[in-house]
Amino acid sequence: MDILFSNRLKSFQTGIFSALNEKKEQLLKEGRTIYNLSVGTPDFPPAPHVMQAMEEACRNPENYKYSLRDLPELLEAAAEYYQKRFGVSLNTNQIMTVSGSQEGLAHICLALCNPGDLVLVPNPGYPIFEAGPFLSGAQIGYYELKPENGYLPDLSSIPEETAQAAKVMILSYPLNPVCAAAPDSFYDELIAFARRHNIFILHDNAYADIVYDGSTGGSFLQHPGACEVGAEFYSLSKTFNLTGARISFLLGNPDAIRAFRLLRSQIDYGIFLPVQYAAIAALTGPQDSVKAQAEEYERRRNALCRGLTAIGWPVPDSEGSMFAWAPVPGGFSSSSAFCEELMSRSGVICTPGSAFGSLGEGYVRFALTLPVPELEKAVGAVKDSGILA
Repeated sequence: MDILFSNRLKSFQTGIFSALNEKKEQLLKEGRTIYNLSVGTPDFPPAPHVMQAMEEACRNPENYKYSLRDLPELLEAAAEYYQKRFGVSLNTNQIMTVSGSQEGLAHICLALCNPGDLVLVPNPGYPIFEAGPFLSGAQIGYYELKPENGYLPDLSSIPEETAQAAKVMILSYPLNPVCAAAPDSFYDELIAFARRHNIFILHDNAYADIVYDGSTGGSFLQHPGACEVGAEFYSLSKTFNLTGARISFLLGNPDAIRAFRLLRSQIDYGIFLPVQYAAIAALTGPQDSVKAQAEEYERRRNALCRGLTAIGWPVPDSEGSMFAWAPVPGGFSSSSAFCEELMSRSGVICTPGSAFGSLGEGYVRFALTLPVPELEKAVGAVKDSGILA
């Protein structure tokens, strides 16, 4: 039987990731030491009280039925958390769960857009920012993020015709992969821009709790008018290390929440109840581990970024997120070619910037997912490889 698959699959090629994985497996078979800094999965455990809440909920057989809705106490916990953490007052009709921000971003444009509507996405940016609108049949418009502008969009440079046509704009700060944060003044400018052009703003706030150098991560919703023009995803994956549990929130504009809840009711039966109880424990319980974890990420950032800089590879300090964004050293034809050579010579695995858009070419992304001593060894392996010579 000759099965003809959807043409949209042609846009989702694994490419360099398959090649890097094959190379990694080959090096492991050869007994080589590998420093895998390519995937952004936290290596910290959830807090004990969060795991205990999950365990207790899993022992109740009633919790294995369809949940069908968000627990009222979970929505209340999220509202109280946003009030305490960000100073944002929300009603529970302004909050809903999604099965991780990735799932939410993959589907939300199905509720916001008709086929052919224009969605503005960052270049470079995390791939789901583009993939979600693409799956909805929307047109993709790219706004450029450049280091000379602090990786912030220059809203004034977006052509008037493009701004008037746009239906949705997706942003995220601190931004994976470029590790930049945005000042408060930018959000005020963004909200005015959205009002002027009737653009719905989607802000992915995955890394609000991993910021550095004494800064405090914020929320798009803190800014006057934000809930009128947009909504924000807030993930428990990175803050509370619940990546596999797949739970995030969409918060903000109540009409958008209502529309997205209706859409998701057609494709999902709700978040597994033990996961909801774990989320309640995370949001309402002690937050000491969140602060300690951010401090450890900063120590890792210092070990990697400043360690590489010290051996002759200038890598800027990340402002936020659990990543580092490094320019490719001279002499390489592409970020993919450099990643393959770096792995082969040093055992250090990173992600080519080209995976995040055309303006990511010339850079690589490191994930801060190893302890400081291992990162120091990784820096030593890069130095000993001679790749910077």
